[in-house]
Amino acid sequence: MNEDISSLRKLQDMSRAAGIVLLLLHFYYYCYKAFEQWQLTADIPARILRHIADTGLFRHPGTSKTFAILLLTLSLMGARGRKDLATTYRSCLGLILAGVLLYFGSSILLSLPAGTIPLAIGYISLCSIGFVLILTGGARISRILHAPFLKEDPFGRLHTGFPQEEQQSLTDFSINLPARYTRRGKTKVSWINLINPRRGILILGSPGCGKSWFIIEPAIRQLIEKGFALFIYDFKYDTLTRLAYTLFMTHKDQYPKTAAFYSINFTDLSRSNRCNLIHPSTLDWMSDALGVSRTILLSMNKTWVHHQGDFFVESPINFLAALIWFLRKYKDGIYCTLPHVIELAQLPYETLFSILEKEPEIRTLVGPFVQAFTNKSMELLDSQVSSAKIPLGRLASPDLYYILTGNDCTLDINDPAVPKILCLGGDPPRQEALAPVLSLYIDRLNKRINQKDKYKCALICDEFATVRAYSMTTTIATARSNNIVPILAVQDLSQLRTQYSRDEADGFLNITGNLLCGQVGGETARWISDRFPKIWQDNTAISTNSSDTSISQSRQWETTISPATIANLSSGEFLGVVADDPGREIELKAFHCRLSKDPKDLQNPKACPASGSGLLPMPVIRNIDNDIIQQNFMQVRNDILNLLEAVLEN
Repeated sequence: MNEDISSLRKLQDMSRAAGIVLLLLHFYYYCYKAFEQWQLTADIPARILRHIADTGLFRHPGTSKTFAILLLTLSLMGARGRKDLATTYRSCLGLILAGVLLYFGSSILLSLPAGTIPLAIGYISLCSIGFVLILTGGARISRILHAPFLKEDPFGRLHTGFPQEEQQSLTDFSINLPARYTRRGKTKVSWINLINPRRGILILGSPGCGKSWFIIEPAIRQLIEKGFALFIYDFKYDTLTRLAYTLFMTHKDQYPKTAAFYSINFTDLSRSNRCNLIHPSTLDWMSDALGVSRTILLSMNKTWVHHQGDFFVESPINFLAALIWFLRKYKDGIYCTLPHVIELAQLPYETLFSILEKEPEIRTLVGPFVQAFTNKSMELLDSQVSSAKIPLGRLASPDLYYILTGNDCTLDINDPAVPKILCLGGDPPRQEALAPVLSLYIDRLNKRINQKDKYKCALICDEFATVRAYSMTTTIATARSNNIVPILAVQDLSQLRTQYSRDEADGFLNITGNLLCGQVGGETARWISDRFPKIWQDNTAISTNSSDTSISQSRQWETTISPATIANLSSGEFLGVVADDPGREIELKAFHCRLSKDPKDLQNPKACPASGSGLLPMPVIRNIDNDIIQQNFMQVRNDILNLLEAVLEN
């Protein structure tokens, strides 16, 4: 092996030397007069040169120069140099091109009418410089390191990617999102096939990543086209509400004739339906009252989430539950509304405990409070009761009272006799005040719909972390057999943990079957990365020393999607894992793609407008003014006074 290399180097040296000698003879022949003046001529060399010229080698200046370059090229073939990351084809070709121009362009000087010596010096200099440049550029080509991934793709994106589902799979429950993905530098069309959304869909992503635009809005369109009953929590009312209303009016033929659309919001009361959150028909057991109480107080006191079970957390929950159950039992719940509960809580201790004790079923709940009052432990009693009264006082507003004391609709959206599309509108500037009511709506609805033999329905909660509805975990875990599709959208794990405890937040993440994630960072990105299977990846290592540069390649299991990749996703770019169905297994569950808007979403304003144009306005349900709202507000207070008078008389 070493002998072959040594022989090759000798041949290269001989070819290079022959080329240089031929170039020197070329100079001697065409600049002979200058050499005579420099007294560098002799008879023997002149005689030898004359015989060489008889072969026709010097018949034209370009002939001998071309042969010299050919010999130089032969010497460069097979040359081996130490690899250098800084050397590029562009720099090498630049040197060679400059050298060729000088080398062959210098022949023009031979035809110029000028002095012999200046022409000879100029010609020899230019031609020599061109020869050296060609030699240098050619030699450097052998030093180029063939690693295009280092030059054109510093992050290795052209060598990443994995196979993804390219066929659309339709089912009665499926949600199908068109997309494009890139693998090894090639872009291909793909589909995110959520063929089993009943196992839950969790959408993660920072603000502006495209959760609503690319996922939630197409999901609403497809579900309504399939005739699903819907509950939509529209945090930024009325974006999704108007979309759902337009779609419902367009595809009303997909629903039974009894189907209806309802909208509850606290921004425009004339366009809002009224709904009693704690209607007597929804409170079958005292545990229902305890659940309502817990939902309201924990959503208003976020730190209580981490101290459930403590005395000063459970006491106000029991107190509020006792008030609710008392109104539920009084005259079959004639005054069983949240506003009446709030007003009842404001009564003086002596009066309040006197009427509560008349209901046997709540004596165990109010007993500790009555005992504290009897023992005149007023400081303890005030701390217990005030923990419930103060948060409830924030809800004592005429507009809330107006919405919560009516009965336009019920929360059983999947009632086969009257399937509904119900939109619950939030109001970001009033989020702190409305969060308990919104949370209670979602919590009560989950408990009403999770029953057998009901109409197929879906729950879509945008910005789910702004409310507290822990009953959603039960819906995700158990409602698949009841044909319920839960869809939750949150920004990241930390936001979810502000409304729920750590264990509760982890429960939402871990039991959800379908995951779609946009740009997130930190702990959320690491959690998402761990859900992807590892991939068999090619790795390249470059080692450079003083004499040589070597490249080694290996294959090993690598993380498919790194946390850094997740943190740098563009808007509309999502990754995740989908769940399949028994008998409809999906081999390629993982995806990383850029979502595309379906043509139906872009081109048909009646189906799903792209920018809000073409959406139908929400209808006016009733004409109301401030006098009507204030009258309703005062009526609630009068109802409690009438109740008090009637109970004390008995």
